[in-house]
Amino acid sequence: MFELIQLRCFVAVAEELHFRRAAARLNMSQPPLSRHIQVLERILKVQLFNRSSRLVELTPGGSAFLEEARRIVHMADSALITARAASEGQQGRLTIGFTAASLYRFVPDLITRLQDALPDIQLQLRETVSADLVEGLLSNALDLAILRPPVHRAEFRHRQVACETLLVCSPESVPEHERPRQLADFDRLPLVMYDPEKARYFHDLVSGLLTSARSQPRVTQQLAQIHSILIMVGAGHGFAIVPESASALRPQGVTFTALEGVPPVVELYAAWRDGHSNPALPPVLAVLETMQ
Repeated sequence: MFELIQLRCFVAVAEELHFRRAAARLNMSQPPLSRHIQVLERILKVQLFNRSSRLVELTPGGSAFLEEARRIVHMADSALITARAASEGQQGRLTIGFTAASLYRFVPDLITRLQDALPDIQLQLRETVSADLVEGLLSNALDLAILRPPVHRAEFRHRQVACETLLVCSPESVPEHERPRQLADFDRLPLVMYDPEKARYFHDLVSGLLTSARSQPRVTQQLAQIHSILIMVGAGHGFAIVPESASALRPQGVTFTALEGVPPVVELYAAWRDGHSNPALPPVLAVLETMQ
């Protein structure tokens, strides 16, 4: 059976129609090039070239063999490029898990940047809650997770990727002067709150802020998803405190204003397994590094 080097030599000579130029193109001397062609002809039992002191030309058999030889060489080169790109993380597959709230702004921006910078990496996206994201990293079902704190585990490495302000979400039917602006203003007002189990991060964050301000609103509902909370606010069931990125949803009947006196406190982290084995992760983390 012929070897790849023999095909490379044949294609070079067929395209150059000159043994010396073909040898220079392959960065080799002319005698081994000629030997590779002779061996290939013996294997194929076909004369590939008509040779003279002044002329080299393809035989009919050589012309017929050229396209197939080019195809095989191209496939071999492509396989080599693919293997090297995969080992360097420029190709491959990466599974990213994220919380629903991170999808409002950060995750779409991240995916856009990754597709621009690393178009040959196939991204698989999975939306779930933070607890499941942690389990996904531990089981290697996820390569990267975008989630809310806490993320301090010995098995993980992490970095903060965003820190948002909070907004007051009010029904549009409420006059502007009656809408709360500070934490203390929520005292005794109806509040659509986060579920203490399914939305623990936001529940604990908002509850802690209200407690520190000695504000005791009247909780009307406890829901897990921010978009559900906004719908309830729009229907007139109370006010809400939501992350700034939630304003991108713009539900009907809802207005957003700044929550005064509170600095950016809504944290978002990227986490990944320490000692990961996916070569696509380092270039993805490099892109992530540019986003803050």
